[in-house]
Amino acid sequence: MTQDKWQNIVGLIKDKFAVEDEGREELEDIPRASVEFIIFAGPLGRMKLEYTTKPVVLDKKSIGSKRIGSEATVQYIYSETEFYGTFKAFRWSEPDDDWMELAPEAAGAFSV
Repeated sequence: MTQDKWQNIVGLIKDKFAVEDEGREELEDIPRASVEFIIFAGPLGRMKLEYTTKPVVLDKKSIGSKRIGSEATVQYIYSETEFYGTFKAFRWSEPDDDWMELAPEAAGAFSV
């Protein structure tokens, strides 16, 4: 999914449904990565859509030694200009009192 498609979906949701909350959060462990979300009352009940933007991983370096008991870490090299986005849809589950992720085929079938 692209940023333009995400903005179109958010616009359609705002036109058709009552929006409870929306926002953007930065991811702490990945530089220049963020999650945009919108929570609304939809046809399946309370829904949450997320669009995550992350930089492309260019390289992965393992740092450590081969001695017994030594620690190993992984260092990622991220692109400065290339990003990719992922889309997830969630439905509120009353019995579990938590967000339940919808299967990709169910999320794709959801129309606004």
